[in-house]
Amino acid sequence: MLSVFGTARNITFLSTLVRLLIASLCGGIIGIERSAKNRPAGFRTHILVAIGAAAASLTGHYIFLELQMPADITRLGASVITGLGFLGAGTIIVTNRYAVKGLTTAAGLWTTGIIGLSFGAGFYEGGLLGTLLVVLTENVFSEVGRNIRRAPDFHMTLYYTEKDALDQVMRYCKDKKLAILDLQVTTRGEGAGLEYKALLSMRPNGSIHYDDLLNHIHTIAGVSSATI
Repeated sequence: MLSVFGTARNITFLSTLVRLLIASLCGGIIGIERSAKNRPAGFRTHILVAIGAAAASLTGHYIFLELQMPADITRLGASVITGLGFLGAGTIIVTNRYAVKGLTTAAGLWTTGIIGLSFGAGFYEGGLLGTLLVVLTENVFSEVGRNIRRAPDFHMTLYYTEKDALDQVMRYCKDKKLAILDLQVTTRGEGAGLEYKALLSMRPNGSIHYDDLLNHIHTIAGVSSATI
C-alpha cells in the first residue's frame, strides 16, 4: 500500500472529504468520455454514482468503527452494487433491428460505483487503478473493438409456395449458426397462384458464404426464389 494515503485511511472529517472528492473526480473523468459520445449516462451521472457509492461505503465503516454498533460493513456496499444493476439496465435499449445499445455505459456505471466503494473504504490504490483501466477501456480499447472484423447482419427475401418451405429454410439457417432476428411474412395472389413472401433479418455467428447458402435454399421444395 502507498504510504501517502496512510493518514487518509482513518475515518475523520478530512479523510471523508478527500474520499468523496477523489471519488467524484474519478467518476467525472469516466463520465466525460460517455458525455462526449452522447450516451444516456454521462458526466454528472457518473459523478453522482461515484459519490453515492463512496458515501455508502463510508457510512458502513462509520457505523462499525466509530459508533461501534454490530453491523456488516459490506452490506451497504452490496446494496449499492444491486441498485446499480437497475440503474444500468435503464441505459440499455434494443433497436428495431435488434441491435443492443448501452451495454458499455451500463458496465461503466456499475464499475464506477465499485470504484466509489473502493474510495469510500479507503482503498485508494484500487480506485485509482480502476479508474485508469476504465478510461483506457472506453477510449483506447474502443478503437480495437471497432477494428475487429465480423460478418454484418443481412436480410434475405424469400418467395415460396409451400408453407413447409419456410420451416425448412429457417431450420437450415439455424444449423448454419445464423440467428434469425426478424421475420415478416406476406402473401400475394390466391388459390393455386398463392405465393408467400418472407423477409428475414439474420446475424451470422462466424464467417458465411452467401452463394452456398442461397444455392442450398433454392434446392428446398416449394422455394421459388431467394435473394440477399
